[in-house]
Order: sequence, then structure tokens, then C-alpha cells
Amino acid sequence: MYLKQLLLIGLLSFVGCNSQNTPTSMLTEHKYTNDLIHETSPYLLQHAHNPVQWHAWNKETLARAKKEHKMLLISIGYAACHWCHVMEHESFEDEKVAALMNANFICIKVDREERPDVDQVYMDAVQLLTGRGGWPLNCVALPDARPFWGGTYFPKEKWMNVLTEISNLWESNPDKIQEYASQLTQGIKDNALIQAGTTAKDFSNKELSAIVGKWKQSFDTEWGGLNRAPKFPMPNNYHFLLRYAVQSDDKELLTYVNTTLTKMAYGGMYDHVGGGFSRYATDSYWHIPHFEKMLYDNAQLVSLYADAYLVTKNDLYKEVVYETLNFVQRELTDASGVFYSSLDADSENKEGELEEGAYYYWTPQELKELLGTDYNLFKQCYNINDFGVWEGNHYVLIRDKSLVELAITNKIDISILKKKKQTWKQLLLKKRITRKAPHRDDKILTSWNALMVKAYIDAYRVFGDAQFLEIAQKNTAFYLQNMTQKDGGLFRNYKDGKSNINAYLEDYATIIDALLSLYEVSMNASYLLKAKQFTDYTLDHFFDMDSHLFFFTSDMDAALITRKIAIADNVIPSSNSLMALNLFKLSHYFENSHYAKLSHQMISTVFDRIAPYPPSYSNWLQLALNETGNFYEVAVCGPDAQEKIKELNRYYIPNKLIAGSTTKSDLKLLQDRFSSDTPLYICVNNTCQLPVTAVYKAVQQLKLQLDY
Repeated sequence: MYLKQLLLIGLLSFVGCNSQNTPTSMLTEHKYTNDLIHETSPYLLQHAHNPVQWHAWNKETLARAKKEHKMLLISIGYAACHWCHVMEHESFEDEKVAALMNANFICIKVDREERPDVDQVYMDAVQLLTGRGGWPLNCVALPDARPFWGGTYFPKEKWMNVLTEISNLWESNPDKIQEYASQLTQGIKDNALIQAGTTAKDFSNKELSAIVGKWKQSFDTEWGGLNRAPKFPMPNNYHFLLRYAVQSDDKELLTYVNTTLTKMAYGGMYDHVGGGFSRYATDSYWHIPHFEKMLYDNAQLVSLYADAYLVTKNDLYKEVVYETLNFVQRELTDASGVFYSSLDADSENKEGELEEGAYYYWTPQELKELLGTDYNLFKQCYNINDFGVWEGNHYVLIRDKSLVELAITNKIDISILKKKKQTWKQLLLKKRITRKAPHRDDKILTSWNALMVKAYIDAYRVFGDAQFLEIAQKNTAFYLQNMTQKDGGLFRNYKDGKSNINAYLEDYATIIDALLSLYEVSMNASYLLKAKQFTDYTLDHFFDMDSHLFFFTSDMDAALITRKIAIADNVIPSSNSLMALNLFKLSHYFENSHYAKLSHQMISTVFDRIAPYPPSYSNWLQLALNETGNFYEVAVCGPDAQEKIKELNRYYIPNKLIAGSTTKSDLKLLQDRFSSDTPLYICVNNTCQLPVTAVYKAVQQLKLQLDY
């Protein structure tokens, strides 16, 4: 608190005032040009023709700043970021602003999706300074990269005033800036410190019940999600709550989860024409979206809705899964089988100007022309009224009732209404693709692709559609062939045949998880072995002996001002919670006590942080559930193993892993268990029940709650 107050009262007191003094260094001609033209990131390339002399984050740029003794101006964003585009247009495309920036700073533009390590450090700085963060993220640092000032979006005039004052202070009192930078950097390092748990933690159902009870106090039971606006989908939250509701037989909690999933699928955040979800809802009703579409959101939501279908058999959830995957296949998939990153919120409207949501909204006149006599029925279904209005005469499609309710109200057969709904969607999609499409960020990121592979696997596991498994395997084959380094490690990125960024822990954690899931449905043991290889690689290059957790960056990466350890689950689960779960599963597959001990140490270290704010640790709570109740090993070995695994997967069994083979196997869980009648072994804590050949008998041994 003292650090924050000192920085705000001291340094920030001179920033943002209306002084028109121009530093003399502004008159110095800069000899370098915009270097981003050599990059592959679509976000960086968007800025490649700015008059700002941008550089990428690399050792050459940092060395240049030290040589010239110039401050770093670090601007961080991503391709689908609306306010990043606004600031670019207002400031970075302006010659006068660019002259000020070029004369006094080494200007660095960072794609946060390619370089989350850089983003984490400077986001910490801005949050310490201002108490909040976001993108665009703008930070000013010393030539050695230690930050001393920062913020998010700035209008043009304020931005120029800020930079002028900072430049003047740099000339008149550089020692004061050095002092601020030292204090802020120490604060960032202090935030990164995590002490290892001194004792192993034994978890109890009572503790988990208390944690969920506290969480319930923030629920919006009418509209779903948390009781606030804006609303983010946060799939890992509802994955845990779904599982906890089923395993604890908490029907009230299950109702809340279903309310949330239904309202999200009905709301404007879901694309009722083309499928897929926008980033978040700007209100508390899931109505009006922030229209950017991210691969990682849609991947995790597919997995969530697939599991929710297993529990509820709700056709709405199946529809969401299939339509979202159709969207991914149509708009975010490369011919090689890898997945692109995102679609912008903005697109060109009829006047040729960039406008948020222009690709997605409708006017009543457009709909009348397209739908003819069906317009009135469509209007009821998708609320072309005060409930669905966005701005002016623009409407976002929003549902508030089921098709059954609509059919009863209008005295129409439900099968006819379903056919009409499909026809409407086809008509609107055909019309929409004639519009100017949003910009697509076509870079390939390892972790986001791994999440989408997992989504396809989960969809295959639940619905048995063979095309889903084929897509997952095709993507995985591309990664293992094109994005693996000579030492066995991974690359983070891929674009135009190039990979140039070393992978982060998030990349390994997600791809290990995907490989484990792929093994369970395919029985291809090479996926399991590759998962173990990547795990051992992370232990060699990411593990921190002091905290018993993993650093976000490899020991082979260039050092930043601090080395972060990510433990809080956000939109994507933390890399450490994913690794803890991976180690837990691998300890079972390979009877590896070191993996098991390490997994338990990791959750013991973070467990005391969970109770104050459970939503930020929901993926850790998945591991806590594994440790508080029975966790089953299901071994299936025989010629009919594939069919029996498919049958078993018709049930929602989150507290199990599967080992399977149609031939004899050396895997620990399958040794000496091959038989022509393909028995199923159900084991807990190295104790197995008698083998059974019928899947329903195995289900009985699992003691499932089958009345949900």
C-alpha cells in the first residue's frame, strides 16, 4: 500500500497536466524506421505503417535503448482489442504524436497473445500504479526495462501531455525516475514471491462445502453468472460447479449452473446466426456483447456445454456445441488443421467505417426483407423489440424462451418451428457473409490450439461424432511435426511457416492435458508417452525448487525484470493448476510417486488462497475434488475396448481416467489384463474390484449418481 501511495502521489502528480512545454530532445531527428514490417503477428503488422517508429520486443531493441540511453515506451495489445484500435487511430497514426514518441522514446509494440510473459510484468506494474489494468496497456520504463509509469487507454491530447511531462522529467530529474522505477520494480518482484507450503494439506468435504457456500453469495440466480456487470463466461468456474453439484448431489447448485448456461446460450453474447460466443456481455443479462470472438473462449465453452449435455441431456447444449464447432471450422480453421486466434469486434459498416458489431447486428427492415411472412414469428423468437435493441435501430438477436414455449404460444408444431429456425439461420448467414467481415488474427498459438483440440475431444467423447476425433488428431499431428524444437521443447507461435517464440508453461500445460484426453478416447499410447515427455521437459526447464511450483517462462528464455509464477485461474486456467492436474493423472498412469507428491505439494501451497475468492482458483478445486473423494482408474483391455469405452463415456464421470488397449500392453494399468472378453477393471488407490465384462456393471461399481 505504501508503494502504491508513494508512486501515485509522487510520479503521477506531474503526469496528465496541461503543460505545453516541449522537451528539446523532441527536435532531434530519429534515424530508425518502423521495424514491425518484419514481424508475423497480425497485431504488430497492423502497426507496421504507423509513423511511430515501432520496434518489436527483442534483445536488439533493448540493447539499442541502453546504448542511446532512452526511455522505453511499451505499448501492449492484441488484434481483436477494440480500444487498441481506437488509440492507434487517434494517436499512433498521428504525425505530431508520432514525432513526440519517436524523439524521446524507444517505442516497443507487443502482441500480448504472443508474449504473455512481457504482458504479465507490465500489467503488474500498471495495476500497482492505478489499481486496475486492461488493454491497450501502456508503460514507460528505464532503458533497462524497469517500469516507472503506466496506464491503459489515453485520448490523444492527454497522451501527448503525459509523454511531454515524462520527457521533461527525464531531462530535469532522472534520479527521481530511477527512484520510482526501483520502488515499482521491487513491488512487482514482491508480488511474484510465493512461499512453498511447509506441510502437506489434507482436504475435506467440509472445507470444500464452505468454499462453495461463500461462492454462492455472489451468484446471480435469475440471470446466471456472478451478480455484476460486465459478465464474462469463465468456463473453468462452471466446469467445477457442474462437477461439484453432481458429486455432492446439490440440486440447487445444478439449477444455478443450468440457468447460467441457458442464459448465456439465449443471450446476445451467443451468435445465433453463425454460432460461437463473443468475449463477454457488457451488461448483467448476457444481452449485449463485446463482439470480439476468441478461440480460447469458444474452445472451453464447447467442453463445458458438452459435459453439461451429459448431465442434463438438454438439446440446447448439444446445439451450442455443434454450432460453435461449425463456426470454428468455417472461420477459424486453416487448411492444415490448425486454428486461428480471433475475430475483431469491429468491422466496416455500410458507410465503410469501422464500427463495433457492424457484422452482427440487424435492422427490422433487413429482417422483414429476408424473412417475409415469417418475420413476426422470428421477431418473437429473437426479441426484435425493446428487449433486444442495442443502439438506435440496431438489434442483437436474443432469446428469452424455449422453442417449446414459442410453439405453444403460436399454436405451431414444434418440428415445424425447428425447421423454420434452421431456415432462418441459413438465410441470415447467407446475407451476413456478403458484409465486410471482421479482421481475423490468423496467427497460431500452441495453448489456444490445445484448448480447441481438447474441445473437439470432449465433443467426440460425448456425442461420438467421428469427425471431431479426426480434427483433433489432425491438429495434434501438425503440432508434433511442425512446432517441436530439436531439444524436445515447443514453440509458442506459428505464422507463415515460421515459429520464433519459445513456448511458455501455459503451452505445455494445455497440450499435455489435450494429449492425455486424446489418449483416453483413441487408446493410442504414443499420445500418453508424449504427454510424459513434455511433462519431464517442464520439470527440467520451468520448475522452481523454492515454491514447488512452475515458472511461466523457461530457464532458456531471456530474463525479464522478474520471473512470474501463474497460480490464479482466469479466463484460461492457470498454467500451474493445469500442471498439477496433469501430474495427478500421470502419477496414476505411470505409478509415479514423485508426480503424485509434487501435485499434492502444489495444491497445498495455494490452498489457503482459495477460500477468499474461489472463482480465481476453480481449476485448483478440480484437483481438490480428486483428492477428497474416490478417483477411479478404469482399465479396459481386449478386442472390444474401443466400443466399451465409447459406451462408458455416455455417463458423466469426471472423477476417473481411462487406460485402454485392444492388444496386450506394457502400461502399468493394463499389464496382464488383456482378455478376449474385454474386461473392465475399476480401481481406487491401488485396489481393484472384480473385473466385469458389461459396461453397466462397471457403472454400478463406480457408484454414480444416475438420477441427475
